[in-house]
Amino acid sequence: MDITLVEGDITAARVDVVVNAANSSLLGGGGVDGAIHRRGGPAILAECRALRASRYGRGLPTGQAVATTAGDLPARWVVHTVGPVWSATEDRAPLLRDCYANSLAVADELGAATVAFPLISAGIYGWPVDDAVRQALAVLRAATPATVTEARLVLFGADTYATAERVHATG
Repeated sequence: MDITLVEGDITAARVDVVVNAANSSLLGGGGVDGAIHRRGGPAILAECRALRASRYGRGLPTGQAVATTAGDLPARWVVHTVGPVWSATEDRAPLLRDCYANSLAVADELGAATVAFPLISAGIYGWPVDDAVRQALAVLRAATPATVTEARLVLFGADTYATAERVHATG
């Protein structure tokens, strides 16, 4: 699987799957989650509401992943995953890695060839960017999916992209 770093807006990614750094409610929020819901339109929210009414009444657990339509996005599906909130006193890195691994597994089950990931938990959830990149790359480099041939890490902003490039080059 090829791994590429891209600076830009994940809602514009022309891929089979866009991964959403969702909150557990699945009903939209800020950051990447809000942007995906806004640009993707009401079809995404409708499917998220149906998921809440059926399988995820208490919300999507941290580290898990589930797919919906991509609505008006230039993708086929959105895979929603809930990242952990950063903690300086508790190692939550396994949960962050689960987000990438489980999202990739769902994309593979869908038969997707291309997947765009945001930098999960590095926004409002406070995960340090350099470590968030390390965690993402560790999972993506070790993965051997059946159908996914390209994983893009879509980074918002020049500073985040520069940090990701530095981590990618040294790791």
